[in-house]
Amino acid sequence: MKTYRAAVIGCSRMGGFIDNEVAGLPNHVPPYSHAAGFVACDRTDLVACSDVREDVMEQFGLRYNIPKSRQYTDYRAMIAQENLEIVSVATQPEPRAEIVIYAAEHGVKAIYAEKALSASVVEADAMVEALERNKVFLNLGTNRRWSTAYDKMKEILDSGELGKLKSLLIYNMGTLSNTGSHMIDLIMWLNHDEPAQWVQAHLPDSDSMFDGDLLYEDPRGEGIIHFANGVTAYAMLTPRGVEFEAICEDGTIAALNDATEWIVRRRLPDAQGRKNLTLVESPVTMPTSSTLHLIEDLVHSLDTGEPSRCGIRNAAASNEILFAFIESHRRDGARVSLPLEHRTLRMQRKRGPNQPRYTV
Repeated sequence: MKTYRAAVIGCSRMGGFIDNEVAGLPNHVPPYSHAAGFVACDRTDLVACSDVREDVMEQFGLRYNIPKSRQYTDYRAMIAQENLEIVSVATQPEPRAEIVIYAAEHGVKAIYAEKALSASVVEADAMVEALERNKVFLNLGTNRRWSTAYDKMKEILDSGELGKLKSLLIYNMGTLSNTGSHMIDLIMWLNHDEPAQWVQAHLPDSDSMFDGDLLYEDPRGEGIIHFANGVTAYAMLTPRGVEFEAICEDGTIAALNDATEWIVRRRLPDAQGRKNLTLVESPVTMPTSSTLHLIEDLVHSLDTGEPSRCGIRNAAASNEILFAFIESHRRDGARVSLPLEHRTLRMQRKRGPNQPRYTV
């Protein structure tokens, strides 16, 4: 079968070295970085890389056997010369839209983009237009959408054994772009990517981050999201870490410690015939590499023409929810309808890129 030529733009943590930080963690099965995923996938060939920092690229090249001649400080030159079919854009959000659009306009057919999708809603709009016009597949690096553990959670919800889904709980949103993007994408996946109708949110300690339509830091946020099918999600800032709960008419399922533990309860009759929530057998899940599944999903789309699991529309929708949180806070916690009317607010952080950890 065909092997697809791949390259990474942005050779830092998620691009090439995050595996060193998560080694041994049960819910982060290697390969985890973009590059490690391409090397592990037998349908992709990692042939080149690009970063504005030559020292980072040098270490990336040593780790992934990319010769100096295929290390580019200009991603445009790399795309022009390397005949690429898949490109990872593992940069920070601020330059991501420009790079993704350029790749889509210059022959790349599948893109693995880090989260969040972009630094503004208007940039995400431009990405949707460019990718759809050029028929380019996209998956967003919100890895839990490709987790076999959360697939099991979705399977239980979709089976109907717990009744109709009513509410979704996120126990720790964290910062919106860096962490909240993971959380929002997962609940969208669990809820069949239903469109959000409105958002109401609060961003603690964030007022000093704004200057007109510029946002100079990635704020923490919490709030409420109401979806078109009547499901309401509650996104909280608590000390519980990465945990989720789905509440249905006839039961609940909670993924604890990032789906390494489970609590499932069903509404069953007691000795007096009254129905109470009762603990039942929890699923047994074996963690696998979500990065590898994400890349294999893109390969499947390239092979068949079928849509990828995330897709640019879903990625843009989750991105818009994050900016709706910000807009709600700027309007003193008012309910904000989607799609957003105000789309030009942009995150422009005043700091440089992260420094990768080259060893475990």
